[in-house]
Amino acid sequence: MARRIQPLTLDLLERLQQQDCPCRGCLTWALDPVHRARVGATAERREEAKDAWVSELLREWGSCGRVLVVDQVPLAAVLYAPPALVPGAGSVPTAPASPDAVLVTDIWVHPRHRRRGLGRVLVQATARDLVVRGGIRAVEAFAAAGPGAPACTAPVDFWLRTGFRTHRGHPVVPRVRMDLRSTVSWVEEVEAALERLVGVVRPGPVPAPEALVPAVRGDDGDQ
Repeated sequence: MARRIQPLTLDLLERLQQQDCPCRGCLTWALDPVHRARVGATAERREEAKDAWVSELLREWGSCGRVLVVDQVPLAAVLYAPPALVPGAGSVPTAPASPDAVLVTDIWVHPRHRRRGLGRVLVQATARDLVVRGGIRAVEAFAAAGPGAPACTAPVDFWLRTGFRTHRGHPVVPRVRMDLRSTVSWVEEVEAALERLVGVVRPGPVPAPEALVPAVRGDDGDQ
């Protein structure tokens, strides 16, 4: 079984659509509310706008995500960027994110493979990338703690179980933070984590759309 964590590319972003990944056309973080309304609700226009945002991130900042690919099938993904390049975050009650942090925006694990540690592997891969880059002190995310939380984020319990702490509390959208100095040991652990997934994660037929859980948040505290 071929297992790899790959840097996010536009090609991989498009392939996530085949797995019904809701992050594919999610513009919660990519655009502010006014520009999201102008794009409209059609899937094609939303995907075009998401592609344009990711393209800008790749040009202006470089690598902005990781995708877990098993036998050429993308099963999990995470996107992250400096807060200044995440215009949609400005409308969140616990904004702004700290200027010394990188902000995790979208995070997703295929519903058939949740509760198997893939979300933790994504967090480790993110930390590894940022530690290697240097000059970045922390990772932050807006977590889902109640009804009305933004789409394409994860439950607060997930973040707290993967090394984050509450940085600014809120009943619906708390902001969590992980100091990268505490993750140095993770830099060498990502490959070992993938090896532990042998025999646990196997791509299979994608369930019918009605059987898919629509987003990461809600019922999965340990992705």
